[in-house]
Amino acid sequence: MYLPTNSPNLIMHRFLNLIKLKQLPLIILFLASFIAVSCSSDQTKIVDKTVGSLTLTINDKGSVVNLIDATTGKDYILKDTLAPLMSIRVNNKMIYPKYATIENGIINLTFENDVVAEVKMEEKETHLTFELISITNNENIELIVWGPFPTTIQKTISETVGVVRDDDFAIGIQALNLKTLGGYPWNESDRMPEFDFVREAETDNMHPESDGSVLYRIEAAAPLQNGSSLQAYTRNRTTQRIYSDVDHDMIVAPPYDDGGVIGSKIAFFGSPEPKTLETIGAIEIAEGLPHPMIDGEWVKTNPNAAAAYLITNFTEETVDEAIALTKKAGLKYLYHYGKTFETWGQFELYKGEFPNGIEGLKECVDKAAEEGVYLGTHFLSNFIQTDDAYVTPIPDERLAKVGSSTLVDDIDETASTITIESPEFFNQMKNNNLKTVMIGEELIRYGSVSEASPWQLLDCQRGAFDTKASSHQSGEKISKLLDHGYKVFLSDADLTKEMSVTMANLYNQTGLRQISFDGLEGNRSTGLGSYGESLMPYTWYTNLSDDLKNHLIIDASRTTHFFWHIYSRMNWGEPWYAGFRESQTEYRFNNQAYFQRNFMPGMLGWFKMTPETSVEDMEWMLAKSAGYDAGYALVADLETVDQNGNSDKILELIGDWEKLRISNSFTETQKEAMRNSDKEFTLKNINGSEWNLQEVYSEIYVHEKKIRQPGEPLYSTLEFNNLGKEQVVHFTMTAMSCDVSAITLEINGYKKVELPVSIKEGQTLKYTGGKELVLYDANWQIIRKYEIDLSDLKINQGENVITADSNFDRADKDASLKVEIRTYGEEQKVVLKS
Repeated sequence: MYLPTNSPNLIMHRFLNLIKLKQLPLIILFLASFIAVSCSSDQTKIVDKTVGSLTLTINDKGSVVNLIDATTGKDYILKDTLAPLMSIRVNNKMIYPKYATIENGIINLTFENDVVAEVKMEEKETHLTFELISITNNENIELIVWGPFPTTIQKTISETVGVVRDDDFAIGIQALNLKTLGGYPWNESDRMPEFDFVREAETDNMHPESDGSVLYRIEAAAPLQNGSSLQAYTRNRTTQRIYSDVDHDMIVAPPYDDGGVIGSKIAFFGSPEPKTLETIGAIEIAEGLPHPMIDGEWVKTNPNAAAAYLITNFTEETVDEAIALTKKAGLKYLYHYGKTFETWGQFELYKGEFPNGIEGLKECVDKAAEEGVYLGTHFLSNFIQTDDAYVTPIPDERLAKVGSSTLVDDIDETASTITIESPEFFNQMKNNNLKTVMIGEELIRYGSVSEASPWQLLDCQRGAFDTKASSHQSGEKISKLLDHGYKVFLSDADLTKEMSVTMANLYNQTGLRQISFDGLEGNRSTGLGSYGESLMPYTWYTNLSDDLKNHLIIDASRTTHFFWHIYSRMNWGEPWYAGFRESQTEYRFNNQAYFQRNFMPGMLGWFKMTPETSVEDMEWMLAKSAGYDAGYALVADLETVDQNGNSDKILELIGDWEKLRISNSFTETQKEAMRNSDKEFTLKNINGSEWNLQEVYSEIYVHEKKIRQPGEPLYSTLEFNNLGKEQVVHFTMTAMSCDVSAITLEINGYKKVELPVSIKEGQTLKYTGGKELVLYDANWQIIRKYEIDLSDLKINQGENVITADSNFDRADKDASLKVEIRTYGEEQKVVLKS
């Protein structure tokens, strides 16, 4: 963390080092700095304002010297650390104000080299605002920084939303426009550090090895070793820059006209800790920030922001079935998944699913609305496919570029070797997925770049992506296009905005009310870093109708400080990488603490229902959803639902669990227990408003085929600790890589039963009490039911020994019988809250 510290011990340490190095000029500078800092507390106050619950004081050196809880009088400023209201960077050097004055609400900050900044301060009901309205030598200012403002608060650091809190008080900063970035220029790319600071030993190291390990960032609030800091900044983007990002050592950030640093604006506030979110909402309204709603209630306080939803493919013909499936699961949001668009880029609806285009999709939306269901879709942000009209037959000049060079020689339309002036932007191969350059209206793919001058693109494929191969003259510009691992191109800032308006128009015309911004990080192609990531959803949102803004759910796999005001939730966790319970499980659960400290609804990501999904697996997920009070997306196509024999039960359970979760009907004690990843629970409906919740005690064992000497036992011993009362044991058995017959179970050395069933490979035998055994195929379709009395197969409370034995038929070397033993705890009644 780059804080201008003035700890006496630190300064003395540096002072002694300078003496050793005999650096007299620097010794004098350090002594002057030490004296200035030591006297800072005695400087004249030019601002001493109490707004809301915060008293903020600024001295005549332009530093914030007090952040006081006006109710208790406690000062939260971190002493011995400078806190400039605003600093500037010139020639890569941070410069702090020398002195400050105020007149008619305008704070004048004077810096070295006669740079003078005018900052307009306004008092609002809940907060103060500070806006840079003028600065001399503007063209030389690289960026301006608000703060960092160091505090003593360490308990809760809301890194994204920009708030630090203890049990009693909260202090926060809010960027009031897109170009004011929550954070500090830790990276010249304006990409904020992506790691979970809670898990780091060095809490204030903004470049740990784990950077990039999560999808959230350190931004407007950051940890310090002895407190926390709040910060924001704005970069002057009037000139081209070269920086490193997206696995490129060199990439060009083109000029972007947003007014530069003039207009950079923040809100600063303090409030009682329980009023933090309410205060941010008031700031949004007062400052004209996005303030999306769900049925007239702010999305940040409406529990439906965390509603679970169904993801499935549907067409104009099958939408009725998809709506019925959504309602059967007790859900209200249906998200189209599949080929929604002909291509990414222009986003024209795919005629194979929506042959009537906009009107056809609108009819689907209207049908769903009549049934109380809201439709949404997936938007792969600024990814542009190679067959999109932005690429072919004439590529759009606004496709994002890594950088450019010039042609050294004339080339005709057949040349396969192209000589260029400089190779820097063309020989970066780490994230070079399409190896494509643009010359005029032609796209050309190349195999490699020569290793020495003359610099040449080798093995060129002319007229790539159905563009027209043409001759080109020496001196023409040749640009390397920026691409992504999905084999797509990306957009510059202007094209990003155009694509955003296209999607807004689709939503306005059809009435879609849910969107998922996937791949927002692709918008770093604009050269704007986190600014670019917010630019797309902000442009989309501001072009929506007021009616849509009154009921809208916006999710994404990541967020930024400013995007926090727009989106409803962050929902990421994918089901493709392992089993139902295993795919990215730890990541999903770890995210919940981040959501909670940043005032975001909990979400667990996507879970995929397959024909083989069991009731037990689904209830495991539903209990975690209830425990974390976190929604989720269920991926389930219509064919899968038809194939799974458990579908009716699974859908009923989804509706029951979700109804109780959204209504906050579970107690905090129950939620805490359900958050334990080692525990399972089941829910049984009593009547329309009451359920029994039971903890499930479960262990899975594997009875393997063994080869022993004659007479040696072949059974397997299972030790099971039953935490419930004495009860008849429930079990599930699945034949793995074999057929199984002559199955016996024996409990505690004397209760033995032989099951009159043969289980073929992949089949499952299940007993859940009563007088019936049920044999299922791999998709939980019932093969046969067996009447049997197992009431004597009781298990004691506490430790038990169970032996399992069987014959293995048609067995290979990995043959086994998977046995799951289940018992149940006390019933806890759960009553639906109105």
